[in-house]
Amino acid sequence: MSVIERLGHGGLVPVVEIGDPGLAVPLGDALVDGGLGCAEITFRTSAAAAAIRALRLGRPDVLVGAGTVLTVEQVDAAADAGAAFIVAPGFSPGVVDRALGLGLPVIPGVCTPTEIELALSHGVDVLKFFPAEAAGGVAFLKAVAAPYRSVRFVPTGGIGPENVARYLAIPQVLACGGSWMVAKDLVAAGDFATIRRLTAEAVALVRAARPASAAI
Repeated sequence: MSVIERLGHGGLVPVVEIGDPGLAVPLGDALVDGGLGCAEITFRTSAAAAAIRALRLGRPDVLVGAGTVLTVEQVDAAADAGAAFIVAPGFSPGVVDRALGLGLPVIPGVCTPTEIELALSHGVDVLKFFPAEAAGGVAFLKAVAAPYRSVRFVPTGGIGPENVARYLAIPQVLACGGSWMVAKDLVAAGDFATIRRLTAEAVALVRAARPASAAI
């Protein structure tokens, strides 16, 4: 499967903020043990690129991408570290074009029709709907997605176990991004038992909402 197909097959993308690259492999172990073989390591810390590299080398079975990518330089750093995909909170033409030029799937953030059309004009049709809950949630996403039948969305922001199934029920939703199973305090504390449990519970929610989904 392609990267995008793998993300859709799993249905859930853990959004990880990690400050110590040494925690990346045990985190990957916990995610895989919980039934989910992917992670989006965000560039919210200076350790992001090193953590991506460590996870890619230590757990090559985990599909690891870079998130919160704001600059062309971060795209390059993510690519050099071995990231398999790029996620951005908004639509930056420079970031998108650089990622595409490097052959990396890129999922830029949008929340308006104008931004969706800008993305389409750059040849991108898998988009992060962000911030999902603050922007209007499921009802807004259904409305804004309706004219764009070819676009698939990865809603992120305010999504948790109480509402993930409602987003996954929207046919145009490829997967949901969430951090509740990999909360930064759990990662920093090395509480991988809790991460493993929360991941398993999250995977069960995805499978209940989408019986065809499976671990990746």
